[in-house]
Amino acid sequence: MARPKSTELTERELEIMQVFWQQTDTPLTIADVQRELNSDARELAYTTVATLVRILVNKGFLTQTTERRPHEFSHTRTHAEVSGRLLKDLVQRVFGGSAEALLLRLMEDQELTASERKRLEALVKKSAKSDSKG
Repeated sequence: MARPKSTELTERELEIMQVFWQQTDTPLTIADVQRELNSDARELAYTTVATLVRILVNKGFLTQTTERRPHEFSHTRTHAEVSGRLLKDLVQRVFGGSAEALLLRLMEDQELTASERKRLEALVKKSAKSDSKG
């Protein structure tokens, strides 16, 4: 019995999506993606990158934007959409739906910089203001 096709991103697929998100709205060729990934001191073959891009097209994360060669591709889902969905899934599966538990765990493991602490405090204040209005 064949395993059902996954709609989730693998680690490698997520790396490819990061390249597209960094380039914002600029369509990229497979060679562009390969060049960007290989700048991280490892060599991925063109065929490997092409296979991963094809999988991302099939999963609906990328779309082919040209018919002429070399084909160009663009992302169809933003970083905010994908990261939000992955984070919601993580909170649900690992922390029983509790964002508070996630935040507490993060703060136990990682020391915040002064800048990060200031931004977090500002978000908490903003959230408290919107709660008091509603």
